[in-house]
Amino acid sequence: MLIGLCSVKGSPGVTTAALAMAARWPVGEASVLEADPSGGDLSARFCLPTSPGLVSLAAAARRQTAADVVADHVQRLTRGLPVVVGPVSAEQARAALSALGSRGREVLQAAAGAPDSTVLVDAGRLEPSSPALPLVRGADALMVMARPLADELSHLASLLKPMATWARTPGLVLIGEGYSNRDTERELGVPVMARLPHDRSGASMLSGHPRGRTPDRSALGHACARLARTVIDHIQAHRTGDAEAAVRATTNGQVL
Repeated sequence: MLIGLCSVKGSPGVTTAALAMAARWPVGEASVLEADPSGGDLSARFCLPTSPGLVSLAAAARRQTAADVVADHVQRLTRGLPVVVGPVSAEQARAALSALGSRGREVLQAAAGAPDSTVLVDAGRLEPSSPALPLVRGADALMVMARPLADELSHLASLLKPMATWARTPGLVLIGEGYSNRDTERELGVPVMARLPHDRSGASMLSGHPRGRTPDRSALGHACARLARTVIDHIQAHRTGDAEAAVRATTNGQVL
């Protein structure tokens, strides 16, 4: 499965949520590819080299699109979570993403199409001009994450229509406190798939700090485990053409 995660404004915690979802992925193994055009955080968080990573993957994708290409550019965090690290520099990140282009999507789809394999693409702030958009366009699902605050939701409202064409299963995920799910749905006219808690202890562990609760014990990890299962069920229902099951698979039967 190929799944994109993104925001439209601010930093609601997309990278942290991607790591938590990958750590609690219930089927096979999920890897996180850091494709944020503003530059990556993982190398600094976990004291990792930037190569192998996104830049080396971009170079390799020019020559081949086999399913195992992504695996050649993976590093593993201390608990074994596979990640493709993005460069810290925004200039390098945008250059690598531009080089990947549509070839990158082919590479990721090949990797995500392997048995029991899932690729979670952290696309950062996503907009029509983003060089990360080709990687998630046509993905099995796209999780749009936002804090339920007026400024973030107003920016999200302006992109709802194009986002509906970017992926087969777009979904709105709220992070932290603010407007209720009901108020958000009323203001935007779209449903909320899930809500993740503002969990400092759980986020701390996924930000490279030695203290904090691991994803299997944190509130954030439990919430992301539920979200992962919801996304998987919805994707599978769409693949089999079972529209009613697809509706039941979402939280409260709702997607964008």
